[in-house]
Amino acid sequence: MPKVTFREERCKGCGHCIEVCPKKIVSFSNKLNAKGYHPATVPEDKIEECVACASCARICPDCVITVEK
Repeated sequence: MPKVTFREERCKGCGHCIEVCPKKIVSFSNKLNAKGYHPATVPEDKIEECVACASCARICPDCVITVEK
């Protein structure tokens, strides 16, 4: 199973990762980070749908996302 890690404290909520996810499993969190943004995340119940394509990590301008196969 792939491991996707979001450094939520660095996320500015741009939403690029949400747009490029082929499985549409990345979404904004309900909580706010220290900067006052709703960070992107993959809910635990959706992580099994991840295909580890790393599109989200490649498009992130702030290197918030790490994908491990």
